[in-house]
Amino acid sequence: MGFHDYELLELLLTYGIPRRDVKPIAKDLIKRFGSLSSVLDANPKELEEVSGVGPISATLIRVVKELCTAYLEERMKSRDVLSYPQAVVDFVRMKLSGFPYEAFMFIYLNSKNEVIDYEIIQEGTVDRAVIFPRRIIEGALSHHASGLILVHNHPSGHHQPSDEDKNLTQNILGATRTLDLRILDHIVVGKDGHFSFMENRLLPTS
Repeated sequence: MGFHDYELLELLLTYGIPRRDVKPIAKDLIKRFGSLSSVLDANPKELEEVSGVGPISATLIRVVKELCTAYLEERMKSRDVLSYPQAVVDFVRMKLSGFPYEAFMFIYLNSKNEVIDYEIIQEGTVDRAVIFPRRIIEGALSHHASGLILVHNHPSGHHQPSDEDKNLTQNILGATRTLDLRILDHIVVGKDGHFSFMENRLLPTS
């Protein structure tokens, strides 16, 4: 038998708030943030704004999010990402979809399409069309990578790529082509889903 979202939170909160009926607190958390995933994405300060949630409970909730992220990262690193693309999607959605600001992730791959490492950057207001290709080339060289997956989030929650996203992807493709650095995908993530440039045939096939 499955659990309702508030029941899962209720079970967790019993460890942070002993000897108290925590069902109302669990329901208030779901009501305040809208969903279980949004509760996990909330920062401790936001969580503690809900009556009955203290530092211990807020920390427990954040630890669950970090454990889930670490688990999905290990699953992604243990396989060929072209054969198991969902492993990448699961990890990047867990890692980035709750960010309150736009961030980019570069996932570096070896010649067998296995994950070497990943890097998250936030460029703020700089010209991404100029900065990102240079950062990507520097990162790929330092990691001895032969392939790359680009990922970025939309804080608005929507996952459809903008014209700027498409233009930036083309600029990156042009900058990396002479280095024989393969761009396997560009994934846009939001709370309501994800968009894959590869799945939608917006990347050139080799």
